[in-house]
Amino acid sequence: MYRKMSKRKFLLVFAIIGVILISAGVIAADHYGLLPGRTYTAADFDIETVYSEIDFNGNGVDDYTDILLGARKDAENHPTYDGSYYDGGYPPDNIGVCTDVIWRAFKNAGYCLRDMIDNDAAARPEAYPNIKRRDKNIDFRRVGNLHVFFAEYATPLTLDINDIGQWQPGDIVIFDNDKHIGIVSDKRNRFGHPYIIHNGGQPKREEDCLYRSNVTGHYRFDASKIPEEILVKWSDFAAHRQYDGGTHHRLFALRVSLCGPNLMFFGAPGFLSHPGSSLVTNKRCRIDP
Repeated sequence: MYRKMSKRKFLLVFAIIGVILISAGVIAADHYGLLPGRTYTAADFDIETVYSEIDFNGNGVDDYTDILLGARKDAENHPTYDGSYYDGGYPPDNIGVCTDVIWRAFKNAGYCLRDMIDNDAAARPEAYPNIKRRDKNIDFRRVGNLHVFFAEYATPLTLDINDIGQWQPGDIVIFDNDKHIGIVSDKRNRFGHPYIIHNGGQPKREEDCLYRSNVTGHYRFDASKIPEEILVKWSDFAAHRQYDGGTHHRLFALRVSLCGPNLMFFGAPGFLSHPGSSLVTNKRCRIDP
């Protein structure tokens, strides 16, 4: 009799543990958007999609759509989360962090965000408190500097995630006082909240996560606000020294963190450090033969 009771207790405990583990797995999968589910569009909520009047690269697609598609291209490419510093500024396509989603999205619309931020920092140094010494290779990959740039040359929009009509594809969203940044998707959840395209090292790079943290910046880019001396068109030739993994050129990579500390499961911990500081580790270099 005692043995039968002990066996029953064991099976009961085993079943309870199994239920807990399964529930935890479902919750984690739901958190990371791994469970299948329906997505919605603006039309499902009678929201009119906003398109830019500018087609900067002349490809027949407006800027906002180009920015969206550029961000999605990076999400589908699923680069490894790695905040290394690269001579020339640009990491290879299979490497990146949250800020790399942004310049790649803007590249798709024809803009060289690296050079524009460098030009703006030179013209308005007082506006960039985090830049003590300009470094074209890294300044455009810092969330705080992107925030300064968009605050000046983009239209500020609502921070209320429930004002769903104000959230449009291609918008820029900043979280928790410059800890993280992403691009607004054209997909929405059942409440009308847009998905966010971002890279924090998470499994799905386009996901329903707008509600997970505090929105501290929401902007819609407007190239008409940018002075000619700041505006720079993307040039594949000038880019330039971008590492392609096959050509022989000089590459110096210093591992740094470009986003803030671990944020709503967004990604790696750590703050951005300038090359040469005590926080920089894992130096790698490749030299011309």
